[in-house]
Amino acid sequence: MAPKLLVVGGGKMGSALLTGLIAAEWARIGDLEVSDPDPARRRALGDAHPGLSVLEGPGEAEDALLAVKPDVAEAVLRTLAASGIRRVLSVVAGLSADRLEAAMEAGGVAGGVVVRAMPNTPALVGSGTAAISGGSAATAADLDWAEGILSAVGTVIRVPERQLDAVTAVSGSGPAYLYLVAEAMIDGGVAAGLSRAVSQDLVVGTILGSARMMAETGDDPATLRAAVTSPGGTTAAALRTLEFKAVRSAFIEAVAAAAERSRQLGR
Repeated sequence: MAPKLLVVGGGKMGSALLTGLIAAEWARIGDLEVSDPDPARRRALGDAHPGLSVLEGPGEAEDALLAVKPDVAEAVLRTLAASGIRRVLSVVAGLSADRLEAAMEAGGVAGGVVVRAMPNTPALVGSGTAAISGGSAATAADLDWAEGILSAVGTVIRVPERQLDAVTAVSGSGPAYLYLVAEAMIDGGVAAGLSRAVSQDLVVGTILGSARMMAETGDDPATLRAAVTSPGGTTAAALRTLEFKAVRSAFIEAVAAAAERSRQLGR
């Protein structure tokens, strides 16, 4: 029996999704293949996942998860289509379904199915957030297929394709924003007299707990922030400084810059 899925690209996102799928037991390891042109990367993937079929080029599967850089994605997809791939879940940032479908047609597959997705790296620990959108030939069953893959490693939301650039900016790049905040908070704790280890434990626990409160209470962030902020207290002093430094505006502008970069990648 042919493998169920070929993961094309063993970089950060491809390997995160692959590891997440295996950990979630989405399929037996024999049902998966991974392809990457880099010998060192192939060796690392093989060492990390004994028994996994690790290839230099296309394999035997008819479905693929495309996780390569935008500048090579169309060429890779033409090769995949020529090898027999008929359905693709693409996590390539910025590259439209129209362009991906055209690449499949150039490879000899007319009416190839494309589902675009923007996941994020917490998929590695089963806590990813992804948005998906179907191309012109994608059916409800194809969206269910894509959601089945990505839901094995986190939450999946369906959106129109025109919103994927914004999704990229908010959740695709979002973990990096939070890691930057965590770095700054840890450094702040050290400057205030904590050891780095204690400061890191406090920051990680605070971020996890705060996210859980948003998820479980259903309250919006402004309400939860107000509940922590006593008039004239320590939190009010800290927030006043953050607002003076235009931190809120900086994050809004950062999301806008990421969305624009995603649009540029798709042109």
